[in-house]
Amino acid sequence: MIFSGDGITITPVMLLKRYTGNKLFSNQALVRLLVPLLVEQLLVMLVGMLDTVMVSSAGEAAISGVSIVNDVNNLAISVLSALAGGGAVVVSQYLGNGDRDNSNRSASQLVMIAGVISSAIAVFCLLFHKNILHLLYSSVEEDVMNAAVTYFFITAMSFPFLGIYNAGAAVFRSMNRTKSTMVVSMIMNAINLVGNYIGVYLLHMGVAGVAWPTLISRMVAAVLMTAMAFSRENPLYLEVKEIFAWHRDMVRKILSIAVPNGTENGLFQLGKILVSAIVATFGTAQIAANGVTNSLATLCYTSEMAVQLAIVTVVGRCVGAGDYEQAEYYVRKMILIAYGLAIANNLMVFLAVPYALKMYTLTAETTQIVNVILTMECIAIASLHPYAFVLPCALRASGDAKYTMYVGVASMFACRVLGAYILGSVMGLGVVGTRIAMYIDWTARIIFFVIRYRSGRWKNYRIVED
Repeated sequence: MIFSGDGITITPVMLLKRYTGNKLFSNQALVRLLVPLLVEQLLVMLVGMLDTVMVSSAGEAAISGVSIVNDVNNLAISVLSALAGGGAVVVSQYLGNGDRDNSNRSASQLVMIAGVISSAIAVFCLLFHKNILHLLYSSVEEDVMNAAVTYFFITAMSFPFLGIYNAGAAVFRSMNRTKSTMVVSMIMNAINLVGNYIGVYLLHMGVAGVAWPTLISRMVAAVLMTAMAFSRENPLYLEVKEIFAWHRDMVRKILSIAVPNGTENGLFQLGKILVSAIVATFGTAQIAANGVTNSLATLCYTSEMAVQLAIVTVVGRCVGAGDYEQAEYYVRKMILIAYGLAIANNLMVFLAVPYALKMYTLTAETTQIVNVILTMECIAIASLHPYAFVLPCALRASGDAKYTMYVGVASMFACRVLGAYILGSVMGLGVVGTRIAMYIDWTARIIFFVIRYRSGRWKNYRIVED
């Protein structure tokens, strides 16, 4: 949209720059974007950790069952998150370009696509949940498999609601209204937490006691987020007629980011499942240690996950405005913020580990393994993770999604999966070896993503037209 008068042409982007000190995002705007995301991610991570703490009262077989299913669930969840991320790139670029009509259309089409794909994933998992688990984890003990089957079936029913919630949350992040997503997340996690307590401690339902609250909380979150997204007081809003329409070009633009992103995330999670299958051959103590570590380590990623979500909005807006100088400025700034937060975040987690482990019912052997790999995790995340995962989010926000897919998939299977087998199984390092392989994977990602960013080729993939 362009405003003209007296021979002067003014774009919405020019107006925005004028009132933010020539920057698309002031420091205050970045704080408003990041702080709710930090709170939201912390809540998600804490509730996930408390799930594991609560179910640990049912024994290590229950912990192990939930752990291996979470690896499978994360495959579906990562695809849905990638789909929402692809939509966020398109919506952000249209907002940066000042095109409100296409912003509304892209947001509505994102909700439609998310609903269809998430429902298809749910149906597949419900029909074949036992086959999937037996194919991947045939070597686990019977009580672990029984817990896994129960947990997987119930949580798979929540995928359609999670897909729609993610789409709505992506729309609000694109508008820089992360306070709304934070409030809905707080409600969702409160329902989950209270439900877990009732299901596990009062009703003694074991793994089902943490699975049903997950389903209910995601249903509520999807309804709330979608209802809020219809409000015409928002800078952009959903329209019923656009949700049930099929705009071929818009769908193509969303999928041009979402498909490579979803493929990368999906195969990335598949690689993690294969590593989990390798860990499953190490015995119940190491499986349980891996599950507890994964649960606690989510706290190590909290701040950086928030920055990954934020940088899509920031860089997407800059690229939509055609301002690559500001895009580069914010990439540097956001990565510095990511490192500062990651160092502080992981230092706090490291200091809290001895106290956190007291919440779990674990054997001495399992506790020792957790201590070792959590220490490794804190150091690696603070030193490697921001460049390995924040930088590719910036590349995807520019539209350069295929390159990140190729690098991410190749590095996962060449370094992490193969490395986990060699270091964990062949060399006998167990779960510690699988973690070392993961850090090798992160290092390889850094090398290729930094080369791509410095080449400037990512500037050739802008999605929207002027």
